[in-house]
Amino acid sequence: MYDIEKITNPSFIKNLSTKEMQVLCQDIRTFLIDSLSKTGGHVSSNLGVVELTVAMHKVFNSPEDKFIWDVGHQVYIHKMLTGRANQFSTLRQYKGLSGFPKRKESEHDCWETGHASTSISAAVGMAYARDLNDENYHVVAVIGDGSLTGGMAYEALNHIGHTNKRLIVIINDNEMAISPNVGALHNIFGSIRTNESYLNTKRRLKKLLKNTQLLNRVMYRAKGSLKRFVIGETPFDAMGFKYFGPVDGHNLDDLIKNLNFAKKADKPVIVHVKTKKGKGYSVAEADKVGTWHGVGKFNKETGEVSVHKKENCVSWSKLMCNGLIELTKHDSRVSVITPAMINGSALNDYQMLYPDRLIDVGIAEEHAVTMAGGMATQGMKPFVSIYSTFFKRAFDQVHHDVARQNLNVVFGVDRAGIVGADGETHQGLYDIPMLRPIPNMTIMMPKDAKEAYDLLYTAYEINGPVAIRYPRGDVFNVVPNYESWQSVPVGSWTTLKSGADAYLLSMGPILDDLVQLAEDLSEAEGINVGVINTRFIKPLDTRLLDELAKLEVPLIVYEESAMIGGLGTAILEYYNETNQTVKVKRLGVPDVYVQHGSVPEVLAELHLSLDDIKAEINQVIKK
Repeated sequence: MYDIEKITNPSFIKNLSTKEMQVLCQDIRTFLIDSLSKTGGHVSSNLGVVELTVAMHKVFNSPEDKFIWDVGHQVYIHKMLTGRANQFSTLRQYKGLSGFPKRKESEHDCWETGHASTSISAAVGMAYARDLNDENYHVVAVIGDGSLTGGMAYEALNHIGHTNKRLIVIINDNEMAISPNVGALHNIFGSIRTNESYLNTKRRLKKLLKNTQLLNRVMYRAKGSLKRFVIGETPFDAMGFKYFGPVDGHNLDDLIKNLNFAKKADKPVIVHVKTKKGKGYSVAEADKVGTWHGVGKFNKETGEVSVHKKENCVSWSKLMCNGLIELTKHDSRVSVITPAMINGSALNDYQMLYPDRLIDVGIAEEHAVTMAGGMATQGMKPFVSIYSTFFKRAFDQVHHDVARQNLNVVFGVDRAGIVGADGETHQGLYDIPMLRPIPNMTIMMPKDAKEAYDLLYTAYEINGPVAIRYPRGDVFNVVPNYESWQSVPVGSWTTLKSGADAYLLSMGPILDDLVQLAEDLSEAEGINVGVINTRFIKPLDTRLLDELAKLEVPLIVYEESAMIGGLGTAILEYYNETNQTVKVKRLGVPDVYVQHGSVPEVLAELHLSLDDIKAEINQVIKK
């Protein structure tokens, strides 16, 4: 038995036997399940890489050798082995251990990730730096087969394959990203991993040579020829890589042997490792849709996940899915495109009802956007469901391919705002500054379910691209009824409460809290604050802005978004261009990267809580 919390560095693994490492792996799994049951986190992906991570630390010497983890959500075992297990009670919590690699946490984290398909490019850069500096260490990128659906990975493979630079790419092939993988590459991996002729011949040859001194030498020399004869050349062979695999990702001896082969190679190497997501925890192993990719607290005995939903509420993602289902019933031109986020964006019901109209393109945001543009040119009504944080990856496609041609593509910008535990790589804070400068673009954000349905209906009446933002979290459910949906005048805002001393301007579900805050101020302090629903971020309601200017009262613009280039900036620009003098106070996310923590904790740190808004109102009015 190993006390995982007492591990300070991975060097002890060098002296362990296979049997001892197997015990270590079991203890790691026990610790991981117990710890994550109390904090939540990325369960299945980390259970799947226990043996792989132990084998990597057995063969290589971190931090001298560089480990780069694509996406980084599977880095928990690496953190345990590098002395951070005693901090796992704080995982993904405010001021606690990050759920992703963090350079400031440990010298063993040489590269920070959070988004997919970046690891090989970073590894190529480190390999170049090593050789230019005449140094000698190994660079190892670990990338899932899901991340290999992203084009950036192929740009890096294409580049490094012809250079003969020493670089090891470990493909963690578990047939899943968050949801099951799609695409031709997935099929190629399938043909390699399941080719019975090759696997049977390999087993027979191994059995024949068992216990002979020639085994390793013969197998090493014969395996490549055998594989090419039975399977044919893999795409990686053709790109200039030495290919090892497929390797059983839960067999320590096979892993260590093949990693040692890779370590000796004098050219780029692919080690194709077949793993089981959720390995060792039956409920996670049985998951076929991605539920256990990332979960909250759960009962480790039953696998029951703790869910604290408000009564009669659904997630914003689910609400938008319900709206899309209703819309598709009445318009056969509607289709939904997602970059590998069927489960994350709660599109499972849409997929079940309209399997031909739910198009999962893999982790390929750029392709998703341009594809949607192509569909729009042919009279279709595509809806691209995409997280705000991942939407940034497709800026040029939105600008060059969709907006420039003024195509009616609707973007469902999910997870807009502070997202909480996933931290700085996943905060949805930059879509407004990204989209605002793009001509022809309309940007909306509903405050509730009724307005969400109306804005969805309106989006397809607009001649041009539209982004509908909605946050992570729950909303009071309203069953969609297409006949009751109404068109909303583009660029129109609504006054939720009139005021005489100041006005709060904001968008989204925070508006209910702002109205309540304004009413409390009126009752307790006699301060009369109005509240405006700025449901259109672009275009602005210039008529209402002109009316507010005439009142000669301060305006407080609140946005859970980057303040630079946001709604407040747009309002200031308008008043400047029209030579109107209005006192505008902006409250938003400053020019910093926002770390992980609960949404209330993060908002309090950024001085964006309701108490901070109240204090700002008092200060502005007193001035």
